[in-house]
Amino acid sequence: MHFVEIYRTAQVCKLKKTEFAQRRPSAAIQTAGHEEARRGNPFNCSAMIAYSERMDASSKQRFREYRRSYRSEAAESDHFDSAPKRGTHAPRRRKYLREYIGWLRPFALGIVSVLLLALGSAGLSLILPRATMYIVDVVLPAGDARMLNILGLGLLLIVVLQQMLDFRRNWNLSRLNSRVVFRLRQRLYGHLLKLPLQQLSEMKTGGIIARLSGDVDSVTGLLQMAIITPAVAGAKIILTIILLFTISWQMALGALVLLPPIVALNLLTIRRIRPIYRSIRRDRSEIDGRVVETFGGIRVVRAFRREAAEAKRYALGHHAVIRKQLLARFFEHVVASGWGFLIPATSLLVIWLGGTLYFANSTTVGGIIAFQMYIVMLLIPVSMIVHSYGQTQQSLAAMERVFDVLREPIDKPDRAAAVDAPPRVECIEFDNLSFAYRESQPVLRSINLRVPGGSMVALVGPSGAGKTTLTDLIARFHDPSEGAIRLNGVDLRDLRLQSYRSLLGLVQQDVFLFEGTVAENIAYGCIDAEREEVELAARRANAHDFIMAFPDGYQTLVGERGVRLSGGQAQRVSIARAILADPQILILDEATSNLDTQSERLIQASLEKLLADRTTFVIAHRLSTVMNADIIVVIEDGRITETGTHKELMAAAGRYRAMVERQQRSLDEQQAEAADWLA
Repeated sequence: MHFVEIYRTAQVCKLKKTEFAQRRPSAAIQTAGHEEARRGNPFNCSAMIAYSERMDASSKQRFREYRRSYRSEAAESDHFDSAPKRGTHAPRRRKYLREYIGWLRPFALGIVSVLLLALGSAGLSLILPRATMYIVDVVLPAGDARMLNILGLGLLLIVVLQQMLDFRRNWNLSRLNSRVVFRLRQRLYGHLLKLPLQQLSEMKTGGIIARLSGDVDSVTGLLQMAIITPAVAGAKIILTIILLFTISWQMALGALVLLPPIVALNLLTIRRIRPIYRSIRRDRSEIDGRVVETFGGIRVVRAFRREAAEAKRYALGHHAVIRKQLLARFFEHVVASGWGFLIPATSLLVIWLGGTLYFANSTTVGGIIAFQMYIVMLLIPVSMIVHSYGQTQQSLAAMERVFDVLREPIDKPDRAAAVDAPPRVECIEFDNLSFAYRESQPVLRSINLRVPGGSMVALVGPSGAGKTTLTDLIARFHDPSEGAIRLNGVDLRDLRLQSYRSLLGLVQQDVFLFEGTVAENIAYGCIDAEREEVELAARRANAHDFIMAFPDGYQTLVGERGVRLSGGQAQRVSIARAILADPQILILDEATSNLDTQSERLIQASLEKLLADRTTFVIAHRLSTVMNADIIVVIEDGRITETGTHKELMAAAGRYRAMVERQQRSLDEQQAEAADWLA
């Protein structure tokens, strides 16, 4: 909740401004929450009070609250992990898994090669214990030094070959993972670029980045955890158990008794530790989001002296994360202690049981040693399978998020019979156009207008009247709810979107520049432009002089969102970008609002020549921008109330004339005040 919202909340609960300044923001929210409760609005009450408690809670209190909810979260994790067994999510998961396997089909040859290399390495690793048994039971008692040397060199070669196979397998797997993650991330990024604007705004920047980075990386791990590891570990377990029974069936049965405790110990890791790390990731996501928001609004933070409060919030958030990390470490140490007990206990059991069988002439010393080595080979793949199961569930959840996005329909797909846009604009018609962002809340109503090609149309009216929404419909950021916009008699929805947008140029009031050089930003809509063309566009936008004043000229870095340029400079770079694109339809949304009077006059002179052969829609409040338009459209409450030229509308003595006279009076007053001040 921002400072302004807190202040408004304080107003709701009728706190005086002086009282609010002395209170903590959370205290104001609590008071407002109780006020809302008295008014019979429990939802607002609970939300406000819950927020205030989070604000005031120390990291210890937050951690205690988390511990109280931890059991239920762990239970949800158990349900989540075991749901496929009960069939709750199994069909959906299987569907996603089949889709993922289909996604991997182009990489089938690489996957098979990795599997064969892994199986070959696993098979070679099983030779060493059996050879050791033969050396201890046969070669050493016989004193056959020649055979010992031959076996020793042979086993050394096997170890070297095994390591070579492991190296090749790991390298092939790394290359395969890189190819898969590149293809998936590239496909996801391209799809995100085509999603509707409203959906992207709901996902927010953090959600988009999370899917492109963490989720895609988790899906990539699915190849290792869901396919390769279980296949190789399962084959190794089966072969190891067979070899154990060939050595001693009694000891083999004893070894199988140890498997349930091993599985239970690993499940403890999955079902107790993983929910904690999931919570930590959520906390870090919130902390990182707050950091981005804080530094994005650093001027507001400093203006209201909130540096200490933001630093405290950051420290509390991270301290709570550290407490959760320590809880996870506690469980990890418990598991490590369990392994530390289980492995020596297993070795002791093998020696104990093996010694008993040796006294009964049922096994040999070499058999006991080989059995000891095979037991270790059995424990590791069992642990790997259980661990891979937990990781697979996590990867499947990430895969659902990625594939759900890929299933989303793209924004305004071309119709089957769509055609390319015409090269020239002869006429743009608005036919009974209506639009609403939400049902039953129309923003534009029954717009009817005919704009000849090459005309300059000025859209005027109060803020919120629908001017920007109308230009968004022209740019096809949205489609009409009713009616149509026609270009040369063809509905825009019957034109291929990319070919239509190639006719468009846009200069907005809220300028967005990409991090890079001035030249790169000017040439963003025409990347093949020559240096001379970039400079010519900058001259027309009255930007060349200030650009050349920089030490690096056109290679000057503008910083993130153009932070190293002033508002007027960034606006002129944006205008130069639109000029270089050479559009047929140009949209100027308060394009000169951030310019001083002198720069505005110079640009207006340039725009008059530039717009001569273009259809231009201008949103402006300044009279100097509007009065030269071919058509002036007055929009109020989503409707067109007046249309005509400046002279026609002034003669009509309607709303337009009233707005012009009001603006002129305001300018006269400002000039009089300036004269008094100078005097």
